[in-house]
Amino acid sequence: MVNIMQKGKKEVKPWYNPPSLLARQTGSLLLVAALTRWTKASEWIIKHGFSCIPGASGSKGMGCIGFPMHPVIELTESCNLSCIHCHASDRTTKEDELTTLEIFRLLDELARISGFRMVAFTGGEPLLRPDLYEILEYAKKLGFSTTLASNGTLITPQIAKKLADAGLSIAAISLDSTDEKIHDQIRGKKGSLERAYSGMKAINDAGIVLHINVTIAKYNEEQVNDLITASEELGAAILILYQLIPVGRGEKIAPSALSKEGNKRLITKIKNCQFDSSLIMEPVGGPQYWADLLHSAGIRKGILLSWAEHLFHGCCAGRGFVYIKPQGDVLACPFIPVSCGNVRNESFDSIYHNSPLIQALQNRDNLSGSCGECRYKKVCGGCRGRAYAIHGDVFAEDPACYLRDECK
Repeated sequence: MVNIMQKGKKEVKPWYNPPSLLARQTGSLLLVAALTRWTKASEWIIKHGFSCIPGASGSKGMGCIGFPMHPVIELTESCNLSCIHCHASDRTTKEDELTTLEIFRLLDELARISGFRMVAFTGGEPLLRPDLYEILEYAKKLGFSTTLASNGTLITPQIAKKLADAGLSIAAISLDSTDEKIHDQIRGKKGSLERAYSGMKAINDAGIVLHINVTIAKYNEEQVNDLITASEELGAAILILYQLIPVGRGEKIAPSALSKEGNKRLITKIKNCQFDSSLIMEPVGGPQYWADLLHSAGIRKGILLSWAEHLFHGCCAGRGFVYIKPQGDVLACPFIPVSCGNVRNESFDSIYHNSPLIQALQNRDNLSGSCGECRYKKVCGGCRGRAYAIHGDVFAEDPACYLRDECK
């Protein structure tokens, strides 16, 4: 493996090149702070801002599922848990998953995409890949900053140190309830909450930036306040609040997905709680958040809306965000299970720049129904994954949008 590692050379541009990227990151943060009247914005910037810059390297602003301009590689479908909401439908390792060498070659290709500066690794549970540390080191050698999404239950102080030594910038750990019984039931294994807490502590002690990922559905919706408080107490810099999208195993619990009213309650909660929070919150599956912020502030047209359109991007499916499955299939979003091509059959560059679906998602004029008519379609765009899951059409209107009548 040493000879393979030696082939990697730094190709990824640093986070400060060009400086306009940092300006856009800062601008989107300050715009959210202004619209939510975030009282602890300066405190957050001092405590977390500079350490979070590598994790958002390449960002063109804020958007659903993190931000536009970064690839996510699902290293394995294998997992030590069996979460009821997972977008994956399996939890076993398959023989045809990309090999170490194939992932290295994929990273080489990703490094040549000028906008990519950060790469995220997920699963399944990525810590079940024995070559994870080599992959992280190779990505770092190419110049990428790296994020790891994990359920946290396998992270010990020793593993956290190895992750830090391999150059990991951010660890995103899952937390679905502060109630042990509920969390463990969602995760499918007793003791999951206690072990996740231990993993988070180990991440903090190792000096890795902690993010917390929450998936909200009807069964834990009432715990949002408790989850926000717990995330603050755990020292997280960012809290990502996913909504249950009924794909994969989530299809079996589709009635638990938030309704239009539930989506509004969650987004209103995020907006109100941001006011005095010590962390920054971002929704996934609820791109209406950014439209809501602007609409509530009376920003409905003109220069201010045009400026916001450069900083808020809503749904990022196929719009700089891209998701690569363990067998090499390239998706526009993990919640849109439609292959745009496979990196074993053609280059990533060809898929990324020529896929009809990815290209069509980049033009919001392709949206239909109320999403196509909305004044905020450039800052929101509706959840394309939910539109596909409910309507079977990735360009259909988002059935959970609560702003449609107000924003035409």
